[in-house]
Amino acid sequence: MNDQIIPESELIINPDGSIYHLNLKPEDIAETIITVGDPGRVGDVSRHFDMIKQKVSNREFISHTGYLNNKRLTVISTGIGTDNIDIVLNELDALANIDFATRKIKENLTSLKIIRIGTSGTVSDQIGVDEIVVSEAAIGLDGLLNYYEYENSIQETVYLEAFFNHIKPYFKEVQPYIASASEKLLSKFEPHYKKGTTITACGFYAPQGRMLRMQRTFADFTKVISSFRHKHFRISNLEMETAGIYGLGKILGHQCLSVNAILADRTKNTFSQKPKDIVGKMIEEVLEIITVS
Repeated sequence: MNDQIIPESELIINPDGSIYHLNLKPEDIAETIITVGDPGRVGDVSRHFDMIKQKVSNREFISHTGYLNNKRLTVISTGIGTDNIDIVLNELDALANIDFATRKIKENLTSLKIIRIGTSGTVSDQIGVDEIVVSEAAIGLDGLLNYYEYENSIQETVYLEAFFNHIKPYFKEVQPYIASASEKLLSKFEPHYKKGTTITACGFYAPQGRMLRMQRTFADFTKVISSFRHKHFRISNLEMETAGIYGLGKILGHQCLSVNAILADRTKNTFSQKPKDIVGKMIEEVLEIITVS
C-alpha cells in the first residue's frame, strides 16, 4: 500500500504545494487540531493563543496555527455537515501522512488529536440548556460512513442494532452507523462534563425533527429519539458532524472527541438566552484541558 502512488485526480495539490480545499501545506498543521463549524469561531478560539504563527483562508475553511502554554495548536473551520467533514478529515490526514513529493503514504504514520467544539440541542431530560456535553459515541443518520470500509466493536454493533430496531417502525429508509470517541481523550474530558450519545443528522430542519412550512416524513422524531434506551445508553443531543469525525478518525487512526455546548432543548422547545457566553465558556475550558491538564 505504501508503494502506491496516489494519482493527481485523487490527491489534488495546488501549485503552491498546498492541499486543494484547505489550502494548507504539511508543515502548516499542529498534531492537536480543534475543529469548529462556524468560520467566525476560529478567531474566537485563536484569540486565546499566546502567539498566532499563521492564518490561512479558503472558502469556508479558515485555519489559524499558533501556540498556547508552549503547545502548538491548529484551529480550523469545517463548515456545517458531514459532507464537509469528509473533506476536512481526509485532507488533514493527507497533510500528516502522505508525502506530497512522492504521492506515497508515509511509512511512519501520525495520529492527530482532533477535538470538535460545537453547538448542539439536547433531547435528554438529564441535560439542560447552557450545559456542555462530551460525546461518548455518535450515531450517524447522514450516511457518510456507508461509503467507507469500517468495522465496529461488538458493543457498538449491539448498540446500533438496538437503536435501529427502535427507529425502524417510524423511519425505515435510514441506514444508521455508529462510532465512538477516543478513549484517551474522553478520559481527559470526562471528569469535567456530562457524557452522552450524539445523533448526527444530515440537515438542520426535518432531519432533526424541525418543521417550518414543509411536512416531515418522521413526525415524532424528537419523541422517538429521546425515548431510546439501551442498558445505560440514551441519546443526549443532536448535531451535524460528530459521527463523521469519529468514524473517519477511527479508520485513519486519529484520536477524536466532540464537545458540545447545548443551546436548545428540543423536548421543551427552548433556546439559550446567552449562547455566546456558553460557547465562550466551552472554548476557554477546552483550551485549558488540552494545554494544561
